[in-house]
Amino acid sequence: MSGTVRPRARDVGVTVGIFPPGPQNAITDVEDVRVGHATVIRGDRIRTGVTAVVPRGGNLLAEPVRGAVYVGNGFGKMTGSTQVDELGEIETPILLTSTLNVPRVADALIDYVLELPGNEQATSVNPLVAETNDRLLNDARARPVGRDEVFEALRSAAAGPPDEGTVGAGTGSVAFGFKGGIGTSSRELPSSAGGFRLGVLVQTNFGGSLTIAGAPVGRELQHQSPLAGGPPTGGSVIVIVATDAPLDARNLRRIGNRAMLGVGRTGSSGSNRSGDYVIVFSASRDSVLLPNPEMDPLFAAAIEGTEEAVVDSLFRATSLSGCGRTVDALPIEPTLRILREHRALGPPRGG
Repeated sequence: MSGTVRPRARDVGVTVGIFPPGPQNAITDVEDVRVGHATVIRGDRIRTGVTAVVPRGGNLLAEPVRGAVYVGNGFGKMTGSTQVDELGEIETPILLTSTLNVPRVADALIDYVLELPGNEQATSVNPLVAETNDRLLNDARARPVGRDEVFEALRSAAAGPPDEGTVGAGTGSVAFGFKGGIGTSSRELPSSAGGFRLGVLVQTNFGGSLTIAGAPVGRELQHQSPLAGGPPTGGSVIVIVATDAPLDARNLRRIGNRAMLGVGRTGSSGSNRSGDYVIVFSASRDSVLLPNPEMDPLFAAAIEGTEEAVVDSLFRATSLSGCGRTVDALPIEPTLRILREHRALGPPRGG
């Protein structure tokens, strides 16, 4: 894996939407939200990992957050979604990993929760674990992510800017035929719209024809799938949306619906074998919930934040080899040239 630090999209003038980002332009701009990773790279065939999103401090099993899961396309191996649908609550950290690691990661997450102070008498835990399939660069059958890696990701979870790109659950992922990975973004609503924050984190591993800020980047790069020799298709995406707006599960699920529109804006084909899921939660403890007519700004923020997080996952990812293949990172300079030609590029951040 290259040690090169690549820019975020906004650093080089890619601006998505109309709402400003939060201070870190990350899901951790929502107060109390923390993110951690464990990256597993071994030999020539292991390229995988786990990413943890902790919705807020305290004991989630005793005091869950309001949450929802929206299914864009259900070809996936998520655990815990039915209880979230039924109760409208999330009672554990949210973990992302690769497909065949899901049961091992869920088992380790149960261990972690049971060992927390206050949970000595617990006899039920609903681990929420989602995945994408990193089989192109990783030996999926090896299933190397277990207790040690899960505990590392959870114990390293922090409120600062999360690492992005080829890291954690995004280590072996591929998006639009380029190296995919972890991306994040946030939006801050004006006081007239409640002043709420909304943050997004994505694990990108899906296909389509890459579009950035409306510009047909994939088409003009004439990029081909590394395997099929045709347009990049297939794969999955997991989107996690956090907000400090006080929302019930129904309106959180409506936000999940809009987040998939953000994925669509990047050129996703939503293929038959894609596991496209959005996990949404409110970190608010406020019991007075936002009414339906005040949801529109949050809907727009979810679309914008998701679109930018997907783009950031590509900008930040580095080229990677594994299992006899090399998947190149999105080429920055040719991409910027295309964006300039389509008048889709503004001044760099601070420029």
